[in-house]
Amino acid sequence: MKKLLMGLAALASASGGAAQTAYVFLAPGFEEIEVVNTVDVLRRADIPVVEVSMDAGKAVKGATGQTIVADVLFTEINPVADDWLIIPGGMPGASNLQADMKLGDMLKAHNAAGGKIASICAGPAVVLGPLGLLRGHNATCYPSLRESLAQSGGIYQNQPVVVDGTLITSQGPGTAIPFALAIVAARRGRLSPTP
Repeated sequence: MKKLLMGLAALASASGGAAQTAYVFLAPGFEEIEVVNTVDVLRRADIPVVEVSMDAGKAVKGATGQTIVADVLFTEINPVADDWLIIPGGMPGASNLQADMKLGDMLKAHNAAGGKIASICAGPAVVLGPLGLLRGHNATCYPSLRESLAQSGGIYQNQPVVVDGTLITSQGPGTAIPFALAIVAARRGRLSPTP
């Protein structure tokens, strides 16, 4: 753990250019490990993170009953192409994100502008796939959802984390830290595409 934290400190001190904000979207039923670990790693790497509530208020309850108080409501954000839009998994969290048409429109517009999107667990198959954002891209997701990912035109890779251009996907709670580190590395321009 000490080695990991030292590595994050080195990445943070090596950052250059304008800060890119990472927006993490929280809908009721999100997977807590994926959110907490990702936010923690990004903040340790000195990346600005904004937790966004997709609910009526800022307090959002996760899949196991833990509540996180988001920084802002969805209506209060206006991401630009350099920012990261991060979609966690968890059920019914991913389904709740997928049902939000305004978020879907934002993700499609962000993708069309060359914006950066990262998603983990059920997020790639349940949220990004139906929007057409995986078509022709190498990607991964929670293994039991690989057929859904493939049906949406994604090219399933059985890897913990897959990077394809401005898209980063990951398999689930157990890969949350490598997922976050991939976002940090991509932000610093240090990660090659997978596979």
